[in-house]
Amino acid sequence: MTLTAENEVVDLCRDLLRIDTTNTGDPLTTVGERAAAEYVAEKLGESGIESRLLESAPGRANLIARIPGADRGRGALLVHGHLDVVPADASEWSVHPFAGEIKDGYLWGRGAVDMKDFDAMVLATVREWQRIGYTPPRDIVLAYTADEEAGMEYGSQWLVQNHADLFEGCTEAIGEVGGYSYTVNDDLRLYLVQTAEKGLDWLRLHATGRPGHGSFIHDDNAVTNLAEAVAAVGRHRFPTVVTPTVRAFLEQVSDALEIELDPDNPELAVAKLGPIANLIGATLRNTANPTRLAAGYKDNVIPGKASATIDCRTLPGHADAFLRELRDVIGPDIEIEHVHQQPAVETAFEGDLVDAMGAALRAEDPGARTVPYLMSGGTDAKAFATLGIRCFGFAPLRLPPDLNFSALFHGIDERVPVEGLKFGVRVLDRLLRNS
Repeated sequence: MTLTAENEVVDLCRDLLRIDTTNTGDPLTTVGERAAAEYVAEKLGESGIESRLLESAPGRANLIARIPGADRGRGALLVHGHLDVVPADASEWSVHPFAGEIKDGYLWGRGAVDMKDFDAMVLATVREWQRIGYTPPRDIVLAYTADEEAGMEYGSQWLVQNHADLFEGCTEAIGEVGGYSYTVNDDLRLYLVQTAEKGLDWLRLHATGRPGHGSFIHDDNAVTNLAEAVAAVGRHRFPTVVTPTVRAFLEQVSDALEIELDPDNPELAVAKLGPIANLIGATLRNTANPTRLAAGYKDNVIPGKASATIDCRTLPGHADAFLRELRDVIGPDIEIEHVHQQPAVETAFEGDLVDAMGAALRAEDPGARTVPYLMSGGTDAKAFATLGIRCFGFAPLRLPPDLNFSALFHGIDERVPVEGLKFGVRVLDRLLRNS
């Protein structure tokens, strides 16, 4: 059998899944990023593509390669994917999360959709180009990053801060999370292209009080003060705000589903979206979710300070309004510490690259229609956008209609359809050849 990208992508993805690249958020216990980067470098090297391995810290490796295009004067396209994955408890899975097992038409493993599938698609595509001597129309810059799952400090942010020259000339980028299908009917599938991401702000709330013995009566208890603020945040529902990206998505989806869109109550339309309703619903408002609590050092001692972590996601252009509203919710006496911040990113759903995405999808799926959407989470695009690069989420997959795709991200039994991988590499090849 002649080796092609389509029949190689599954093996490449399986190999990557078998490299445990668990990112715990602690550099001392995070593993495998260098091993995965070395694997990619080896596969690129076999095809004659030179790459650079850059360590931001021992074992925290990033890989960069540039494939020269026919027109070196054009803006380059950055194609990026991260190699780290979130932890997985093997006892919860139907198969071992790092076995790379093929079962029931799926390739199973932690990272199968987030995002070693796309890593493999890119690798398979450029390897085939080298075998047949193909030159893309413009420079393609490949970036395989570390640490995307824990804030990007050792990955894309470090690259942007220390090696921005490697992205010289890049005007556009594609990466996660987009390009996947949502089936409307047998003749129509919407492919969601990410054109925006909510901002990230991990806050720590600090409450103080009068410390003392646990047997006394205390009307100024730091734990009580904090608990009241955390409960208020957890129960608060921020108002609906329809951003331009969300409005464009809802209008196109309402047309496709033939449902009426009430601009004053967009949640009615979102509720009809089935498995992706949670994904889209989170983009209609700012959110703030308590995730961690810390207080005290002994059971019978009332502490003088208590703290909580709040995971906040803000709509593009609404970070300041969010903080004002949050202050009103928690009251004036709680200290707010910004632990980690990343601004929202947004770009227009237009241009030659967007047109090429639609054309590439329709060539493989005549029922394809592309729609923009706002992602509630975050990706490496937040770092690369600071270089002035227009970033899109486009890692193409045609999915079975009954697959709850969004639940697989960081979920148990993460898996990707084998045929979806093959479809994705065909679409990616078409896109990169015509963009």
